Parts: sequence; C-alpha cells; structure tokens
Amino acid sequence: MKMLSSELQAHLSTGATTLAWCWRLTRRDGVRFGFTDHDRDLIFDGTTFEANAGFTASEIKDSVGLSVDNLDVQSALSSATLTEADLAAGRYDDASVEIFRVNWNDTSQRVLMRKGSVGEVHRAGNAFSAEIRGLAHYLQQPRGRLYQYTCDALLGDARCTVDMSAPLYTATATISAVSTASRLVVSGLQSFEADWFSRGVIRAASNANSGHAVEVKRHTVSGTAALLDLWAPLPAPPVIGDTFTVTAGCNKQFVQCRDKFANSINFRGFPHIPGNDFIATVARPGMTATDGLSRFF
Repeated sequence: MKMLSSELQAHLSTGATTLAWCWRLTRRDGVRFGFTDHDRDLIFDGTTFEANAGFTASEIKDSVGLSVDNLDVQSALSSATLTEADLAAGRYDDASVEIFRVNWNDTSQRVLMRKGSVGEVHRAGNAFSAEIRGLAHYLQQPRGRLYQYTCDALLGDARCTVDMSAPLYTATATISAVSTASRLVVSGLQSFEADWFSRGVIRAASNANSGHAVEVKRHTVSGTAALLDLWAPLPAPPVIGDTFTVTAGCNKQFVQCRDKFANSINFRGFPHIPGNDFIATVARPGMTATDGLSRFF
C-alpha cells in the first residue's frame, strides 16, 4: 500500500492534476541519472530528472505473492547520457531503478511507485529496451553458503586472502596481434606457463577499453607469445599496442588452491564431500564399511 503525503492526496482530490513520471537510475559504480516524461527538467532529492529523454514505460502491475513483477522501459541512446558503449560494457547491469509519480508543479509532492533493478537489455539501432525487475527477483537467487566440492570464495577476497598484487599472480602485457575480438596474441607473459591465467581476468589499461575487465577463458602458449581466449569480446575493438593487466585464475578446486596458491588453509569448499557415485554405491561381498569412503580421505 502506497502512503501519500497529505499535500499530494489533496492535489489528487482536486481532480485536475499536474503529474509526471520520473525514473532514477543508479549504476553499481555510483553514477546516477534521472529522466522524466515531463516537458522540462525536474529537480528533487539531489537529482536532476532530464526531460525530452524519450523515456516511455509499460504499465506497472502489482501482484500478490512472491512472483517477480516486471515492466519494460524504452528510450533512445544519447551520447550525453545513455551510450551504446556503456550498455555493451555492462555498466548498467543490475543497476538500481526508482520510479516516482511526481507533481511537477511542486516536486515535494511525490510518491515512490516502484523500486527494482535493470534486467535484460535489448538494443536496436539508436534505441534500447530495458526490463525492470521487482525486488522479489532477489529472493530467487541463492543466498548464504552451499555445501559443494569447489571453493565459493572470490580469488583474492578477504576469505581467500591471496595477495593478487604479487608479481607471481599479476602481470602487464601488450597486444601484439589480434585474431578476433575475443582472441588476443600478447607479449609480456613469457615467464608464465600455459593455463596460468585461465579463468583469470584482464583489465584494459589504455585506449577505448580502459578500465574494462573481461574473464579469460583459456591461456595457451605458442613459442614466445601467449594466446588469451576471452569469455566475451572487449566493448571496443582491441588494437595492437594496447596494454592491460592480467591476473591468475583459479579453478576453485583444492589441489590448485594448495599447489598454485599455497592457500589450502583458506580453501572454502568441501573437497571430501561424497558425490553421487558414493551414494549410489552398492554393497558387495567382502566390502568393509570404510571401502566406499577411502578414496575421499
């Protein structure tokens, strides 16, 4: 149930309203944008809501229960606000969205109608359509820890504790050839064996891709050159001479945590948990109670 201020309720009761929709978009990096369907900019709560941005939205529907309520927002791409490069780079993924109903004659009279996050985004020419998901969709995502064979820590975080700034785990490389947008031939990694950076991350340090990070799918070696296959292409075409940093990767298994990172004491998985093959084991003559468990310990 929406709680309206007495002033807004009085305005609505007049029957002759001056209402507008306002959308506030906050990216995960803290950058904030405001848009309105009114014909002039509106300012409230420290945000300027830009007019003439071409924002339109589908009907807002609320349902009873924990099902996820969605709506779609359409707008045009603008070099001053929403750029195609930023959308392609994922800078708006899971951005927070607030939708207000506002009296444009007195912006202190407003009500927050919906709060959610940006879901799937479709681009076509100079326009885009974004799905706005209700907060209930977070309830469909796993929370807390799971009992699993692999580690659930992020490499280098406070639970993992590996110092990823060490020269053994971070290197600077230069693109020496471009095979495709997601396959790079690089120099500067000659001292590292193949697969050292598989599942790692590259972060561009120069030109149009500066600051953008992409996960490494596979690291192979060909002579003195290293080949990096990326899980996704860089937002802008890579250019020979571009530099970037690359960090080592981890396959989340106990053996690699122990041998590659010497960090077995902080392994956050359960390497000895029995799998489905153990559960399906059938007792046979001569089998002892510990035979089925012996290979796990």
